[in-house]
Amino acid sequence: MSGGGEEEGTTLEFTPTWVVAAVCTVIVGISLAAERLLHYAGKYLKKKNQKPLYEALLKVKEELMLLGFISLVMTAFQSSIVKICVPEDIMKHLLPCSLPSESSSNGEESSPTSPEASAHHRRLLAEASAGLGYCPAKHKVPLLSLEALHHLHIFIFVLAIVHVTFSFLTVVFGVAKIRQLKHWEDCIAKVNYDTQQVLKPRVTNVQQHDFIKKRFLGMGRLSALLSWVHSFLKQFYGSVTKSDYVALRLGFIMTHCKGNPKFNFHKYMIRALEDDFKKVVGISWYLWVFVVLFLLANINGWHTYFWIAFFPFILLLAVGTKLEHVIIQLAHEVAEKHAFIEGDLVVQPSDNHFWFHRPHIILFLIHFILFQNAFEIAFFFWIWVQYGFDSCIMGQVRYIVPRLIIGVFIQVVCSYSTLPLYALVTQMGTHFKKSIFDEHVQVGLVDWAQKVKKKRGLKAALGGSAAQGGSTQGGSSEGTSTSVIQMGQLGHKETTTLEAPPANNS
Repeated sequence: MSGGGEEEGTTLEFTPTWVVAAVCTVIVGISLAAERLLHYAGKYLKKKNQKPLYEALLKVKEELMLLGFISLVMTAFQSSIVKICVPEDIMKHLLPCSLPSESSSNGEESSPTSPEASAHHRRLLAEASAGLGYCPAKHKVPLLSLEALHHLHIFIFVLAIVHVTFSFLTVVFGVAKIRQLKHWEDCIAKVNYDTQQVLKPRVTNVQQHDFIKKRFLGMGRLSALLSWVHSFLKQFYGSVTKSDYVALRLGFIMTHCKGNPKFNFHKYMIRALEDDFKKVVGISWYLWVFVVLFLLANINGWHTYFWIAFFPFILLLAVGTKLEHVIIQLAHEVAEKHAFIEGDLVVQPSDNHFWFHRPHIILFLIHFILFQNAFEIAFFFWIWVQYGFDSCIMGQVRYIVPRLIIGVFIQVVCSYSTLPLYALVTQMGTHFKKSIFDEHVQVGLVDWAQKVKKKRGLKAALGGSAAQGGSTQGGSSEGTSTSVIQMGQLGHKETTTLEAPPANNS
C-alpha cells in the first residue's frame, strides 16, 4: 500500500485482529465502567431518598445520550461531509486565524515551523486525504476536512462534560454554604415556641428593628440610585445576614403556613434548590444556539472569545444586585407604611419585586451564566490541548489572563454568594414551590389530584342527571382541589393555597 493508500490509512481488512480486539476491549471497558458508576450513584441517591439529585443524575444521562447521538451522526455522515466541495476562495473568508500568505503580505514573516503555517499544512493534508482526490479533481476543496470534523467532535464532548462538572461543583459548594445558615434555623427552633405566646399581641418599633436598620435606614434610603449601588456592593460582603434570614423566613411562614410557626424553612430551601439543580445541569436548545453563534462570530481580529467572557460576568453582577435589591424593597415596604406594628415585623412576599413578575427568570439566567462560564473554560482548554498555547485562536497573554480570572471569579461568586441569595430570595414570590411538602406527601397529593381530575372528566362525559346528582359532593371537591389539580397537571407548577383533601363519603 503506497501512495494514496498510505495517506488513506490501513483498513480493518489489513489490521491485525489482536489490535482490533484490544482497542474494542479498552473502549467497551471504559464505557461500561462509566455506565456502572452512574448506575451505582443513582442507587445510592435513591437509597438516601435524594430524588431531586437522582433526577439531576438522569438529566446527566440524557446529556450523555445526546452526545452519543451527536457522535453517531457525525461519524455516519463524515464521509459525505468531506465530499461536499466548494470553491477555494470561499474558504478564505471569516477565518479564526489568518492564512500564512496573508501574514507574509502584512510584513509578518511566517516560517514553515510557525503554528499558523503548521496548522495550514495539516489542514491541506487532511483535506487531501479526506477528500481522496474527489474535490481536487473538481479543482475545489472540501467544505470541512476530516481533521476539522474530528476536532469539532472533541470540542462538543468537552463542552458538555465541563458544563455538567462545573454546574455540579457550583451547586455542591452553594448547598454547603447554605447549610452553614442552618445554625440560624436552629437558634430559632431552640426558642420554646408556644403558639399562643407567638400570637400574643405586642408592639414592635419598626425603625429600631435590625432588618430595617440594615436594609432601609442606611445607604440608599433617600435615593433610588444609591439603593442600587448599595445592592451591588452588598453581594460581595455579607450577602445574607441573620436579620435577613429571620425576616424573610417569618414573612414566608406568615404568608403560606401561618398555623405552623415551627416550619423548618431551611430544610425547605435545600429541597427547593435541589429541585432547581436538575434544571441547571442540562444543556437546553437555546444554549446550543449560543454555541453555534459563538463559532460563527469567532473571526480573526474580532477577539470574540475575549469580549464574550464579560457577558456572564455582567449578568452575574446584575442577578446578584437584583436579588439584594429585592430584600431592600421588602424592607422599604414595611418601613414606609408603619412606624409601629403589633406583633413581629412581617414582610410581604410578592412577584412584583422580580423582573417581569417572574422569579423563575433568575434561575434561567443562572443556568445561562454557568453554561457560558463553562463554555469559556472548555474552549480555553480545548484550544490549549488541541492546538497549543501559541495558537492564533488562543490569542495573546493579555487576552488570556483576564478570561481565566473572570472564569474563576464567576465560579466563586456564584457558589458562595449568588446561589445562597437565590435560594433565599426567590422564596419571596407570591407562590410557594411544591418542595414545601415532603416527597411522600407530594406523591399523595399529585395522585389525589389526578383522581379528582379523572372524576371531573367522567362527570362531564355522563352529563345531565349524573352531573346534577353529584353536584353537592362535586362542588366540595372542586373548591378544595383546584390548586392541587394544577400540581397534578404540571409537576413543577407552583401553588398559592392548598387545603386538605375532602373526606371520602363513599
